Amino acid sequence: MRTRLGICRRKLAFRAEEEALAAIARFGLPLRTYRCDRCRLIHLTSRTKGKRIPRPRPA
Repeated sequence: MRTRLGICRRKLAFRAEEEALAAIARFGLPLRTYRCDRCRLIHLTSRTKGKRIPRPRPA
């Protein structure tokens, strides 16, 4: 499903996934990141239906 341009413009956008993950930590909400097909930046979403939740990588 393609993101509508009006929705893309209203969302927070991050250049790096690390910035987006830091914002998620500050918000304390169950959010995930995705790369927008409109602006090619990183946005946050609460939608998880049908999405794989990435497992933490072993250190």
